[in-house]
Amino acid sequence: MDKKEGPYIQVACFCNMVIEDKGGVLSLIRIIDTLTHRAVGASPPENMEPVSYQMKLVLMLKPGSARGRHELKIVPELPSGLSDTSTGMSVHFDGEDKGTNVVTDMHYTFTQEGLYWFHVFLEDEHLTSLPFRVKYSRVVIGPTSS
Repeated sequence: MDKKEGPYIQVACFCNMVIEDKGGVLSLIRIIDTLTHRAVGASPPENMEPVSYQMKLVLMLKPGSARGRHELKIVPELPSGLSDTSTGMSVHFDGEDKGTNVVTDMHYTFTQEGLYWFHVFLEDEHLTSLPFRVKYSRVVIGPTSS
């Protein structure tokens, strides 16, 4: 498959909710690229503990010359540069201008503060990468120990 001939990326993002009408038109609610995790208490941890977060990954793809079934893979990259467990699925392209919408639930556990990258591959070709930043905020309430 020649990348110059498609498929083409119309939309690639994370959001909190997707509404699809009867005609297949998508409405994306709360497009996000940052999560701020707060730990509140008398002595919250210095470093962020793992935090699970539910979001939607939305990819709207136009086929160009791509036809038939293809394997799509999402590979998370941690802020440390290490890759995490990938997720795979099949997508089907009918051709011409008939696109494919991929809306997938992602329940991801962020283990580090920093910038994550979610790399998207079709077969073995890199399509795009989505950044997602995790920030950690400590809020100390009450007396602190000396």
